[in-house]
Amino acid sequence: MTTKEIIETEDKTEMVEAKPTSDLVTPTLPDNKADDNTESKSCENCHQVLSGPFCANCGQSSDSTLKYFWVVILHLLDDIFSFDSRASRTLFPLITRPAFLTNEYFSGRRVHYVPPLRLYLFISIVFFITLKYFIAADDGNAININGKQELITEVKNHIKQLKTEQSTFQNTSSENNDNIEQVTQLTADIAKFSNYLADLNRDYSSGQNKQIIKVTRKLVELEFDNVKEAMSVKDKARFDELIAQRLKVINGDIISDELTIGNNEDGSLSFDFLADETNQKLNEFSKELTEKAEKAFNSDTGPLVEQVISKLPQLMFILLPLFAVLLKVMFIFSKRLYMEHLTVALHSHSFIFISLLLFEILDLLESYLTDSHPDIASFAGVLSGGLLIWIPIYLFLMQKRVYKQGKFFTLVKFCIIGTIYNMMILVTAVVAMVWGIMGT
Repeated sequence: MTTKEIIETEDKTEMVEAKPTSDLVTPTLPDNKADDNTESKSCENCHQVLSGPFCANCGQSSDSTLKYFWVVILHLLDDIFSFDSRASRTLFPLITRPAFLTNEYFSGRRVHYVPPLRLYLFISIVFFITLKYFIAADDGNAININGKQELITEVKNHIKQLKTEQSTFQNTSSENNDNIEQVTQLTADIAKFSNYLADLNRDYSSGQNKQIIKVTRKLVELEFDNVKEAMSVKDKARFDELIAQRLKVINGDIISDELTIGNNEDGSLSFDFLADETNQKLNEFSKELTEKAEKAFNSDTGPLVEQVISKLPQLMFILLPLFAVLLKVMFIFSKRLYMEHLTVALHSHSFIFISLLLFEILDLLESYLTDSHPDIASFAGVLSGGLLIWIPIYLFLMQKRVYKQGKFFTLVKFCIIGTIYNMMILVTAVVAMVWGIMGT
């Protein structure tokens, strides 16, 4: 047998031996792979076959955005719980360790902490939502002079209280001089506050009524400030002055204390570097703003406060990149990128908001526990005061540890940044006030 025949014989033998194996043995696949082959999906965007949760060709997720409402709610709860799992590792160092989170983020250790932008959005939303409730609680602890309806309610309650005291003295059997004097004084007070109530209920749109309401509000404020004790000499002089003003207004004399926004003698607003048409529009805007401000400040201020608070989140979000620009200019030789300065701004504002939120909570706790638990109230007051002191110290240490400069240069730049930033906050507050007034 030749060599060629031997090779051909071996090839045929291998073929014969391999054939039964392929016929008798059927390869089995795991159940999940078999399912993947039978139920293969394609990308809805580029129609390529998917091999995972994302398309390898275009990157689109295989998960559809059109879902049942309850599925969306479950995903939202999942995001919240996912946030909370990292919250404990983020919030505590945010309050107690200046620049720790920022330096961790710069070093690339980010997975264990909430991202700066998400952290700021979460804290700012909670802060501004609760802010109006804290303001309402503060107003509840004192008389809200700026709210017309609240003031009218206070006057009505005071008249009711005076009438109750009058009835008590009148029903007593003894008719001594002190008792008669008390009844006479209470009768005079009831008549006086009834006149105040009638003035406050006047129509504010009338020019004379507007003046009467203004003077009456000041009188009522002064009366309530001295309701439990006799007026001082200064307050008595102020009271007599307001009574004289009220009589003048009733007799037809208009007091010139109108709110005006203008730089000309006639009260108009104009600038030489602007065109006449622009000055006219500016003057019309100032008149409209003045009228709305008069109405807002001399009626119920609740809608105005809500409008101003609702504008602050948008304005603060605009202020953030401007503050980052300020940091970029002040630390121009630090070789930090703008996004790094923006991260510092996000962490700084997050710390400020959460500190102010804790301060409001502690301050509210102190006011409620002053009578029942004075020791706890005193401790809460010490903590709230310590928070206010900690805010500038924290921000100074943060800038020093992030930009790694000496104490002297950091302090100088910190003071300059603080001064400029306070001016920016003032402008932001004015814009929010004007925006809120125009929205009422």
